[in-house]
Amino acid sequence: MRSCLFSPGPGRVRGLLLTCGMVIGLSTPARAGLLLPILQLIRPQLEARLAEICVQAASAGSPGLEANLHDPCRKLAAPTSRCLIEETDRTGRGLGVLTELVGGRFGDDGEVVVKRCLARLLGLPVDSFRDVPLRDLARRFGHLGSLPAGRLPDGP
Repeated sequence: MRSCLFSPGPGRVRGLLLTCGMVIGLSTPARAGLLLPILQLIRPQLEARLAEICVQAASAGSPGLEANLHDPCRKLAAPTSRCLIEETDRTGRGLGVLTELVGGRFGDDGEVVVKRCLARLLGLPVDSFRDVPLRDLARRFGHLGSLPAGRLPDGP
């Protein structure tokens, strides 16, 4: 199983990234708003994957519970995917996040975006979790063992 939330179609997203990389220039940081159209394209896949992860983590393998969690997890995935896309755009980390997704990994850019979204969804200032390792946040907000392996980077 890949360690990213989104598995791109064969070559489609890679082609878009290559084109964007050539237009933007990989040496220049992506400016906010520049990659928003591409980020919006992947939102439905991101939302579906978030709902799937939610059901897997919350049901802990119980088929009866799993059946009851599809709708609530889908409803939770919608604002979460919107937040992830918006924060990726706001931080100017779009190219980094897209590169991580295509590479099947979760890195620094994704971590910044996830922390900002978590804070935002909890009604806190977006930089509230900036200095907290993501692994610590996962331990505080849920059972790390119930998440699929490889989802979170090792903290310091």
